Order: sequence, then C-alpha cells, then structure tokens
Amino acid sequence: MDILKIVVSIIFVIDCIALSAIVLLQEGKSAGLGTISGVADTYWGQNKGRSMEGALVKATRILGILFMVLAVVLNLKVLN
Repeated sequence: MDILKIVVSIIFVIDCIALSAIVLLQEGKSAGLGTISGVADTYWGQNKGRSMEGALVKATRILGILFMVLAVVLNLKVLN
C-alpha cells in the first residue's frame, strides 16, 4: 500500500503544478472597454470554445476534477 500511496502522491503533485500553470496562462474574464463598442462580438469572441483559451478552460476543468478526486483518495483510510 505504501507504493500506491507514493504513486498517487506523485500524480497529485504533478496535477497541482499543471493546474497552477494552466490557471496562470488564462486571460481574465473582464473584457474591458471593448464591450462598450461591441468589439466582443467578433469571430474570435464567438468561437472561443475552439480557440486556445477554450482548450485551457477545458484542461482546467479536467485537472480540477482530477485534483478533487486525488485529494479524496489520498485522505481515505485505506491507503494509510
């Protein structure tokens, strides 16, 4: 069981580092003064899910879920 706990802990640390890096790479949600003049309705604004920003949001969700699952698994009494 000690080997399993070490492996899960290593995966948890890698997940934490990756999650922190991806969150720091994302742009802010405030569009600034561009929304006043209607600049937000451009092609890139409408297709945000297919862009790099969309991929970062999806990766954040996946890594966040993995973070929560690994945190629960590491706190189970089975691995102790």
